Amino acid sequence: MNSKKIKILFILPSLAAGGAERIMSFVAKSLNKKQFDTKLIVTGYKSKSVYNTGDLEVIYLNKSRVLKSGFSLFRLFLREKPHIVISSIVHLNTFSAFFSLILPRTKFIAREANVLSVLNQHNPSKSFLFSKRMVVIAYKLVDKIICQSKDMQQDVVANYGVPLHKTVLINNPITNSFQLKREIHDTTKAIRFITITRLSKHKGHKRIIDALSTLNFPFHYTIIGKGSEKEFIFNYLKEKNLSDQVEYVEYTNEVDTYLSRSDLYLQGSYVEGFPNILIESCVVGTPVLAFNAPGGLDEIIEQGINGYIANSNEEFINYLNIINSSRDFEVDKVSNIVKERFGKEKIITEYENLFFNLVNSN
Repeated sequence: MNSKKIKILFILPSLAAGGAERIMSFVAKSLNKKQFDTKLIVTGYKSKSVYNTGDLEVIYLNKSRVLKSGFSLFRLFLREKPHIVISSIVHLNTFSAFFSLILPRTKFIAREANVLSVLNQHNPSKSFLFSKRMVVIAYKLVDKIICQSKDMQQDVVANYGVPLHKTVLINNPITNSFQLKREIHDTTKAIRFITITRLSKHKGHKRIIDALSTLNFPFHYTIIGKGSEKEFIFNYLKEKNLSDQVEYVEYTNEVDTYLSRSDLYLQGSYVEGFPNILIESCVVGTPVLAFNAPGGLDEIIEQGINGYIANSNEEFINYLNIINSSRDFEVDKVSNIVKERFGKEKIITEYENLFFNLVNSN
């Protein structure tokens, strides 16, 4: 490789609130500026953006759908002549992969955001078989697939025909410098639970509510997020006589404030890509109780140190009772586990090494 900067185009459908959007924009603006020339391409609209991208150049194509951005993307690729194009979210990964056929000198990377085969079991789609065939074809065309967790890596290899050597495991980085909360072990106050995620069926709010409905001690539960399941969730809370114990927030820029004042983060998901919010909860010192599911939980949670993984409803309820009575997690230990594993410097270095290796492979 010569001394010229490596030019990379990051592509996203939008900069609306979401894990892929936050991580991709964070990585793009955090790369070493002496070695990388990065730009972020958003196929959607600027008006829907919620993330601060700093001095990163962002180009909005202002298209209502990814499929409508093809000509604009092609012109951009010809003009920019990038060494690397990296996309995230499966439909954009599939779409952008086909540009590799006409741009053989550019390296294409797909950053997978879900354990796809498991996600489809909980969000079935009539078009899935066609989509899966397209994903299989597309992932043969890209040069590398970034997987956020071991579960995701195993899924693309076992179910999408991707050779292991074409995958690379890079966990998500800690994207915020949240402050560690004060150590408090007051069992006389009502315990405070929190869940921050999209309100969709596979996120498992129902089974969290089922567990909470069995408790015979006072608690307060904060739900943050929006989505198609909102009406069902709040009707179900009412049915279970829990409405008075629940606070609802649609969206907030003060995630760390809500996490810091909570005693325990609850996750009910049936499948995750790599849940960034669990890392953020641990960073501030708030431990996690999660139902066991594919998506890197065992890479984040150290049993009894920064949380617990429950294998059944009964086990989840048992942990709720144990944690309420003891509240003995040490906030510095909860935080240090994730800081050591997912610190910005460590993860950004892994991205930079991937990009260097790909360009050098020419």
